[in-house]
Amino acid sequence: MRPFVELWGMAADRLSGDAMLEAVLYDVKSPDQLAEVSDDRWLSAFSHCVFRAGFSWEVVRKKWPEHEQVFHEFDTMHCAMLGPDELEALARDARIIRNHISIKAVRDNAIFIRELRSEHGDRGRALANWPETDQVGLMKVLKKQGSRLGGMSGCHALRRVGKSAYVLTRDVNNALIREGVIDKPAASQRDMLKVQTAFNTWHDQSGRPMTHISQVLALSVG
Repeated sequence: MRPFVELWGMAADRLSGDAMLEAVLYDVKSPDQLAEVSDDRWLSAFSHCVFRAGFSWEVVRKKWPEHEQVFHEFDTMHCAMLGPDELEALARDARIIRNHISIKAVRDNAIFIRELRSEHGDRGRALANWPETDQVGLMKVLKKQGSRLGGMSGCHALRRVGKSAYVLTRDVNNALIREGVIDKPAASQRDMLKVQTAFNTWHDQSGRPMTHISQVLALSVG
């Protein structure tokens, strides 16, 4: 596979220069900034990406302020205590997207966040401190212990709070195939580990967060 500097050059050429490429890269929080993200913001990010899975992202974006209001700003204690009658009432509430599965996932992910622990004794920091060089491991936790956070939803949620994460979009998969990392879109655990190894190599070469490496790969595809 090509070194990262060549991938950067390919992407920069398509965007008419380094400055243009730098301008489109997403903001990524520093470890200290990420440690300040509260549990309710993690739950909001998880919920936002769950609701928009298979749905219009623009509709979710426009309605999200009402979701924040209805779910009490995604206070994890409130959301974790939602009972069957309250979930049913929410599924009839016209202010939000009335998808019962996604609404129930808010409750389940609130419970998941509240059950997390780190060596610092708090919850969101357990996710914040997870090394970006082991995204495969983090995704296993999100998929197994969270609700509807496997695949793209979990990765997009990490990005939404500012944590560095790659997302295996069609263009990223095509770039990885082109670079000989995988021979088909990554789906198996074996392929996921190959992808992680490749991203870790490019991370070591560039010092760039995984979010930026993922974007550069996507933008290098013609």
